[in-house]
Amino acid sequence: MSTLFVSDLHLDAERPDITSLFLRFLDEEAHHADALFILGDLFEAWVGDDDDAALATTVADGLKRLAERGVPVRFIRGNRDFLLGHAYAERSGFDILPDPCVVLLYDEPVLLLHGDLLCTDDTGYVAVRRQVRDPAWQHGLLMRSLDERRAFARQARSDSASHQTSIALDIGDATASAVESTFRRFDVSRMIHGHTHRPAVHDISLNQRMHQRIVLGDWYTQGSVLHWHSDGTFKLAALL
Repeated sequence: MSTLFVSDLHLDAERPDITSLFLRFLDEEAHHADALFILGDLFEAWVGDDDDAALATTVADGLKRLAERGVPVRFIRGNRDFLLGHAYAERSGFDILPDPCVVLLYDEPVLLLHGDLLCTDDTGYVAVRRQVRDPAWQHGLLMRSLDERRAFARQARSDSASHQTSIALDIGDATASAVESTFRRFDVSRMIHGHTHRPAVHDISLNQRMHQRIVLGDWYTQGSVLHWHSDGTFKLAALL
């Protein structure tokens, strides 16, 4: 048995094949897991729990089926679905965790986070994140009509794409100082996150102690799944 981790699925009506891959993953592989953790950016954009798009319903139904089979599902908000709330979580059968948080994986404390908090060199993004995570700002946005919020999301996606092409690759990645300070703050040996879309396992020596930073991949062209086994071993693999 193992616990599964995914992140950055960016589900979108324009990529139905990836949605189908995720639903198949929920009904088949995840059905046998001890738990499933989704570390943010489940959707390409989320404009509120009142979204009546067919995709939201389809994904909620798939997650609910898994939860009803007895597989706990946990979710951390990402930079694309920071507005996802408890109404959709209840509809989908999952729990929302704080970002970051420490969980016990077969008796080992492991830090989970979406990952954008580690990208401190990207000062433009840091400023935007601070704004959109403000409860008052979110309340103001959610008071707008659904059409207005969809237009906002389209513009935000366009701005994000332009921003990513204008910065160096290393600026958009996790910074060493942020990683080290996060390890010190939470006093754990391993962390798991997504956001950067650069799947890898990084070994880090800190205070004469070995640490591991495990980065999940995105789901734009294939799936990326971390299998964490009960003996503490793990495997980061592509799902085709």
